[in-house]
Amino acid sequence: MTLWWTMHAWRTPETLAATRFAAPDGAQHLTFSLLVPARHEQNVLERTVRRLLQSTHEGFEIIVIVGHDDAETAAVAERVALIAPGRILVVTDHNEVKNKPRALNTALPYARGDVIGVFDAEDEVHPDLLEHVDHAFRATGADVVQGGVQLINFHSSWFSLHNCLEYFFWFRSRLHLHAEKGFIPLGGNTVFVRTEVLRRANGWDGTCLAEDCDLGVRLSSRGAKVVVAYDSTIVTREETPHSLPALLKQRTRWNQGFLQVLRKGEWRRLPGLRQRMLARYTLTGPFLQAFAGLAIPLGVVVALAADLPVGVALITFLPVLPMAASLVFQTIGLYDFGQQYGLRIGAQDYARLVLGLFPYAVLLAVAALRAIWREYTGRRDWELTAHLGTHLSGAV
Repeated sequence: MTLWWTMHAWRTPETLAATRFAAPDGAQHLTFSLLVPARHEQNVLERTVRRLLQSTHEGFEIIVIVGHDDAETAAVAERVALIAPGRILVVTDHNEVKNKPRALNTALPYARGDVIGVFDAEDEVHPDLLEHVDHAFRATGADVVQGGVQLINFHSSWFSLHNCLEYFFWFRSRLHLHAEKGFIPLGGNTVFVRTEVLRRANGWDGTCLAEDCDLGVRLSSRGAKVVVAYDSTIVTREETPHSLPALLKQRTRWNQGFLQVLRKGEWRRLPGLRQRMLARYTLTGPFLQAFAGLAIPLGVVVALAADLPVGVALITFLPVLPMAASLVFQTIGLYDFGQQYGLRIGAQDYARLVLGLFPYAVLLAVAALRAIWREYTGRRDWELTAHLGTHLSGAV
């Protein structure tokens, strides 16, 4: 089922074409408040803000949010704010407990734009993006526009390739299905919400580890119209976590956030039965991922090592079949990913895809199990992901 949903954008040429941004009409009617929460991001923040300043849209402001206890990032933010006085505002987050949703809520009262956009401190944002988003809001009457986000540095490690493909399928295809069905867990950045809609929803949940998913669920349950658009030429580029522990903690946080949203039960207010079923399936993903990730290698070991009747041995291999189908689709997707972004995909990359399939599935399963345990034991502290800027143009 997950594989079929992942293939949503590629079902017909018309479906694929409809997932892109329509060409902007040159008019600029909306104004934007771009929120950039930055915690210990002194290495990447300045480049991100300078990139945002290159926007071809004229009606925007940038609000950088830094913690009161993060002097290094604050110094960078104040220095870069001098580049464009009146365009850049630095807001200090004095919350004792620091996390992304609390930082965003701190900035919300200062926002003056018609639309609030969220970016991460390491994002490489295309200058034409805001013009496309402005047109998308006006052409569709949307309350929310979710743009594309893509991890780029597929060559950095054995797991980065799989991580990049996950983003490719999620933003390129899967989110379009969710928007079409009326239930969408929004992405954490390159998401744009009409300011009045966001304020009526009371902003972000400061206790949730997946504030983007939670906001999407709450807005979906209120009937908000969400439009998703993905275009590789203007996608926001990001980097994969730099180490296995960092990836494990990031995926743990996301999974635990999904479990929090599941427990809150806002999804039960969705009007349609199919919407609620899709929501339940999506939000229980950590349980399914934990089971599937452990069942596949266990099944292979049992089939090869145990003295079983032939029929039973064949049954133990059944979980491998959807994994094999997924591998075929990912191989094709890796080729398409290279074509979309002008990246050279070699034989060694396809080998890394195949050889890393089982280890990556086990890693995701461990992260899901860790999320389940943390949620069960009440540990909900925010485990921050460090950024090195390996995805940036010209970065080594």
